[in-house]
Amino acid sequence: MIHNISYRTFVYGTEDEEKVTESISYLFENPLPEKTVNEDHFDDDIIILTQKFDKKADIKKFIKFLNETLSDEDKQTISDELERRVDEKGNLFLRFDKQCAYLEHLKLTTTGNAIHVRIKIASYPVSKENAIKVAKEKIFNFL
Repeated sequence: MIHNISYRTFVYGTEDEEKVTESISYLFENPLPEKTVNEDHFDDDIIILTQKFDKKADIKKFIKFLNETLSDEDKQTISDELERRVDEKGNLFLRFDKQCAYLEHLKLTTTGNAIHVRIKIASYPVSKENAIKVAKEKIFNFL
C-alpha cells in the first residue's frame, strides 16, 4: 500500500528548533530528523529537518493517526483535492500547520510554514490514477 512516508520542515531564525521538533513529534512518534543548515539571502541560518519512514509499523501508526485525527473539513479537502495532491510517481503530498501541531491539533495548510509530508503510495503499474485508486480503496477510510 505504502512504500514510505517522509517529512520535511524548515526552522527559521525566529523559531526554536526544539519546539519545531515537538511539532513533528505530534505527527510522528519519536522523530529522529536529519538536520541540514542552509543560509537565506540575509545570511540567516535556516535549518531543514527531514526523515523517512519505511517500516510498516511506523507507516500504519501514521495512517491510523491521520484517519482518526483529521477534521471532517480537512478530510473533505483531501478528498476534493486528491487529483492535485498526487503526482505521476504515486506521491501524495500533504502540508500540516506547524503551529497547530505544536498545540497538538492536526490542521492542513497551504502555507510554506508547515510540516511537508510525502506519502509514497505503492501501485502497479506506477501511475497517478493507480495511486489514487489505492489511496481511496486501501489507505484512507474517508475517501
